Amino acid sequence: MTSKAHDPADAAKTGRFALRAREIAAVKARIFAEETALHAEAYAFTVEQTERLRDASTKEREMPLRAMAAEIGAATRESDRVLQSRLFEAHRAVTLFPASYDALREGRISQRHLTVIVERGAELEDPEARSAYESDVLAYAETTTAARTRTFAEQVAEKHDPKTIQERHDAAALTRRVWVEDLRDGMAMLGAIGPVTEIHGIHDRLTRQARAIRDADRAARRTVDPPAEDPVTARSAPGGAAADAAGSPRRDIGVDERGIDQIRTDVLMDMLLTAAPTIDPIGDTVEGGLGAIRAHVQLTVPASTLAGTTSGGAQLDGACAVDPETAKVLAGHAPGFDRVFLDPITGAVLSVDRRHITSAQKRYLLARDVHCRFPGCRRPARECDWDHRKDHAHGGRTDVDNVGAFCRRHHTLKHATPWTVTQRPGGTLHFIAPSGLRHIETPPPRVMFSPDPPGPTRTSAPPAAPF
Repeated sequence: MTSKAHDPADAAKTGRFALRAREIAAVKARIFAEETALHAEAYAFTVEQTERLRDASTKEREMPLRAMAAEIGAATRESDRVLQSRLFEAHRAVTLFPASYDALREGRISQRHLTVIVERGAELEDPEARSAYESDVLAYAETTTAARTRTFAEQVAEKHDPKTIQERHDAAALTRRVWVEDLRDGMAMLGAIGPVTEIHGIHDRLTRQARAIRDADRAARRTVDPPAEDPVTARSAPGGAAADAAGSPRRDIGVDERGIDQIRTDVLMDMLLTAAPTIDPIGDTVEGGLGAIRAHVQLTVPASTLAGTTSGGAQLDGACAVDPETAKVLAGHAPGFDRVFLDPITGAVLSVDRRHITSAQKRYLLARDVHCRFPGCRRPARECDWDHRKDHAHGGRTDVDNVGAFCRRHHTLKHATPWTVTQRPGGTLHFIAPSGLRHIETPPPRVMFSPDPPGPTRTSAPPAAPF
């Protein structure tokens, strides 16, 4: 059958696939609409609770929403920080864009369509302008993709927005931020949101610096390996062949094989990790100023990886893998490190010692807990509070069987709401939510790596530890 041949049976089968995919998309939209309605209702309930706390402090007025997000997040095994945002977004979608929500519930648009409509139109404060925006964009969204809808929605929102571009920019500038997203294979992504001129200026400067490094490398190569001469000229030059043979040996230089993207990234990381800001507002508050502040990371590396007998197991803050070569370099330059003894089968922390004097309990808890122990939270333990599971004021002991890592958010939540937690030996936590739902959190698991048996043809020794 040629590429242009038409098989009615194949066409009919393909059509059934397409129709089935459309039916599934509609089902997914209805399920998401049901979840959105639930989240919107839960958010509205927290608003009612907050209204009953008119005379409370700001922190106390935040607790109903945070407690609701923690309840739902623990029940669905999701981050309560993410849930808190989703509760608000759901309430905004249902109350401000009811026609779009109805379209989602009826399967006429997808979750992504609804997100685009809400995000682009939420800044329209005038109800009539927002309604006109929704009518125009929804009609288009039902006929095309979410990506195309986004471009159209931006144009329609611009038309209906009474605010000037300067007013909108000033408000948007308040949302600037930097974040990290862990990737696979020992990599991570650093993101930044800021004014467009500065972000593009940063990218342009990195690009120019990367090109300058690449051009310098190419120039250095040309001085060592000049272009080939014309063969006729070379033969006619007096003593040409002899000079080549008797000349000084070729000088080898390092060859930079990095691409522009790789050089750009390396320059960015080098400047951020070693340079100081142009404006230093802290004065003498920190000795040496902002330039004296250095990056800190907590790395867990199996001794067998440092010795070269295994190649895995290194982790940053218990959140992402680190390649063994980077782990060895960091360990070699560390001013000190904790030695953590693990059960070879279960990976449980057995004991901790350290070459440099510090709090033994803190060393143990950093190794055991790794991150905040509230369900779903991944805040590194080194950035957490050390919470007494049974309050110290009520007779709780200060030992590793009663103390553990809670980030400030969840530490506050535990004391401000009816959440209760009991800690068992070994660090297992039993939570009881205000609703009565129970959750069990065990210490973060570790994957144990065993050395490979030496092969009969092995000729080289494993790389030595860098200390």
